[in-house]
Amino acid sequence: MFTLVHLETSPPESLNSQVLQMVVDYFSDISPVSLTPSNPLYQLYQYVIGYEVHMYLQAMSSAADSAPRLILALDNEDPSLVLGFALYLPSQDDAEACTLAYMAVQASHRRRGIAKAMLQQLLEHRPHAELACVASKVPTFEAMGFQVVAAQGPHVVLSTRNYRSGGMVAVQDLAPIFQSKEVRQIHAYLVQQHGKKAMSDAESKRDRLLDQMTHQAQALVKERFPTIH
Repeated sequence: MFTLVHLETSPPESLNSQVLQMVVDYFSDISPVSLTPSNPLYQLYQYVIGYEVHMYLQAMSSAADSAPRLILALDNEDPSLVLGFALYLPSQDDAEACTLAYMAVQASHRRRGIAKAMLQQLLEHRPHAELACVASKVPTFEAMGFQVVAAQGPHVVLSTRNYRSGGMVAVQDLAPIFQSKEVRQIHAYLVQQHGKKAMSDAESKRDRLLDQMTHQAQALVKERFPTIH
């Protein structure tokens, strides 16, 4: 069994580090770019998403109403263990709305209702929740009460209502991360390890994947709303 905790300030370091470890471990599951470990760019994107979540967790200490919020599922027998997390961004100008940024559950504890319970608690705070995911994950979220509302690039946007919120959320800007010294160092290391051609091929493979995801997202939305062009 598990206990849910809703945090409005940054979690203690012991819990913080477990959340970040889950982000790294389940990168392929939660990343907006579903790269596999066979792609040489995997490590670079793994670092970027880890740093992004790190920035969100730090920003929780802000007093702003739009600061990120975190729901943790903790082990009943050992509350120091994180079994799952849901990180969401409250809307700045819509008190009922939010965007689910990332959610993950430990592989050993899946199919035990943890994700559903975390989403239910989120909805108690912000009933109009939105998220973006790859087309293949849409049925999972539909089963939890979300509805398809639009295609957005390589993702499908779902909402707990049949329309999108007009509110703004404080999304982390990834451009500075990609331009950071650390990312340049990782990229240089990967080029040295795999060679320029392999890295170029990896980028082409990533681009083809994003094109494929975009096509799948548009096709799914068209399937759901055949009369909308």
